[in-house]
Amino acid sequence: MISEKLLNKIIDIRDNQNQKVIGQGHLTDALIISLLCEGHLLIEGLPGLAKTRAVKNFAECISGSLGRIQFTPDMLPSDITGNDIYDPASLSFKFTKGPVFGNIILADEINRASAKVQSALLEAMQEGQITINGNTYILPTPFLVIATQNPEDQEGTFVLPEAQRDRFLMNIVLSYPSEQEELEVLSLVRNEEQNKVIELVEPCTIEEIKQIQEEIKQIYVSDLVAQYMVKLVQATRPEVIEESKDKELKGIIVYGAGPRATLALDKCARAVAWMSNRDFVTGDDVKSVVKDVMRHRIKLSLKAFHEGWSVDKVLDNLLLNVSLS
Repeated sequence: MISEKLLNKIIDIRDNQNQKVIGQGHLTDALIISLLCEGHLLIEGLPGLAKTRAVKNFAECISGSLGRIQFTPDMLPSDITGNDIYDPASLSFKFTKGPVFGNIILADEINRASAKVQSALLEAMQEGQITINGNTYILPTPFLVIATQNPEDQEGTFVLPEAQRDRFLMNIVLSYPSEQEELEVLSLVRNEEQNKVIELVEPCTIEEIKQIQEEIKQIYVSDLVAQYMVKLVQATRPEVIEESKDKELKGIIVYGAGPRATLALDKCARAVAWMSNRDFVTGDDVKSVVKDVMRHRIKLSLKAFHEGWSVDKVLDNLLLNVSLS
């Protein structure tokens, strides 16, 4: 049973977010879906596309703590997790928490740090805990990592390890705003400079978020839709492509999406259905999240780049050729 009160509250948060971050409605939906699905979000885009602004504004709509980590090449893993610090007064070591101890963690420009530092988030993202010097510390719930990154071909960036990319529920790629949207951005910033600030909606409490998460788990998924999700994920795997009649994608994919992608599709499609005030998932719900769920879980070959294939183009091809029936 979907709570109308909670649904209206989420809709108010979405509308407020879209007023403060112009032209990024898709990002707003992804932020909400990630929160409601207890998953992590990777946001990719050029500098200046309001990635950090969007996350900071979104965190204000949640009655939880925000931790921000600005990733730099000289960071150490302990800068994220915290570490045991010697206390002369007690002649013992005391654990000092790092910024990872929060409900929403903004990992800003995550790919400007080395792989060793990036991997410090792995245990936190997967297990909801960190281990320091043999001691395990439980992170607060809900726990959501929202990471931003610049395109990998930019100077001073490192490629995220595949294992860490797979831990993200969704990967959003931002584009430039339209001419009209950019005019609205100018107007918004001028109003903020004159202290004409858009009123903040009533924040969603931790208890309300947990209640929504429980409602989403009860959303019905038919056997037909479940099979459709599995077929979409299976269709990204080279061995399945080799056996298929579709010759177009042969040699294009090095490795495809794993079972974690199927689970992510299921979670995100349920959240989309809940936000649409439905207690069942449709094929369109699945299609609406396929690219964001699978974009970062597929690696293309050199042949693909030479022939002009992108991951999104591959996924468009799959959506055309994999049927719901």
